[in-house]
Amino acid sequence: MKYLLAYTLPLVSLLGIYFGNSWCYLGVVYAFILIPFLEIILPKDASNLNQERISRIEEKWIFDGLLYLNIPIVYGSLWYSMQLVTNSSKEIHEWIGIILNVGIILGANGINVAHELGHRKKRWERILGKILLIPTFYMHFYVEHNLGHHVHVATPEDPSTAKYNQNVYAFWYQTIIGTYKKAWQIQLKLNKVNNNSFFSIQNDMFWFTLIQIFYLMLVYFIFHTNGLLLAITSGIVGFLLLETINYIEHYGLKRKQLPSGRYERVTEKHSWNSNHIMGRILLYELTRHSDHHYKASKKYQILAYHDESPEMPFGYPTSMVIALLPPLWFSVMNKRVPETMK
Repeated sequence: MKYLLAYTLPLVSLLGIYFGNSWCYLGVVYAFILIPFLEIILPKDASNLNQERISRIEEKWIFDGLLYLNIPIVYGSLWYSMQLVTNSSKEIHEWIGIILNVGIILGANGINVAHELGHRKKRWERILGKILLIPTFYMHFYVEHNLGHHVHVATPEDPSTAKYNQNVYAFWYQTIIGTYKKAWQIQLKLNKVNNNSFFSIQNDMFWFTLIQIFYLMLVYFIFHTNGLLLAITSGIVGFLLLETINYIEHYGLKRKQLPSGRYERVTEKHSWNSNHIMGRILLYELTRHSDHHYKASKKYQILAYHDESPEMPFGYPTSMVIALLPPLWFSVMNKRVPETMK
């Protein structure tokens, strides 16, 4: 039941929005000040589950149910926040706080959970993942992440892998444009291979575009200009949080190119791992990213730690804060990138 703590992010953020004024920044303080502090003082947990325990919990419904609950949480948070800015007057500093709080919810409980569900074998679970991507305008992530990133990770062909000495702001430009472009390239190739027309029901990217346009039109129809402004800005914050996580997950790591021109297979060495307990719980074990890339079909509750994985000195929430200060990030992380990958 430790994963119930993942709900504290939307809870604290919504409390801040409810109380207003300076309280609007409560979610930001919780996510990027209090949690990093706790990650520093709390012990790390590198233990793995034994096979008996894995067999017991791998298909236990409660772990899946905890993910599904994020759908009403995300959309309920959006509805409440849009109603608030539509029906009451807010100062600029309150607007900024509300945007950041909603963005945190969309990033942590939206895209992050969508990522987990997007790897599931059941079609309806993947559909739930797509629904969670709508408010951040990142439905293309489903196509590129599963069919692009997991194939090309830690190579120059992957827009979601940060290069050595590349700062996070340059990476945002690379990945936001590159991921969307690559998603279309993958989709058009699938259309050709499967002999589907551009307007086919199988053309995900076409329908994703229409769905996201309809979402914004619906928001404007119900909540007018203020609601639309909140939807757009908080969605941007949400996907920037995702891309900051992408930045720290693979920073500076490279797969070796073989004489044939192909790259070595993806192993536990090609993603940064973190065993800091707060980040593990709040992000549904996303921080055990090395094992996720090693076997993407593994459910979050059974992801393992591998000794050969490169280890981050801090948890993911703390590392995200450090990444926003490039000189500090380089001084902390450059010496940890394996010499063979530089």
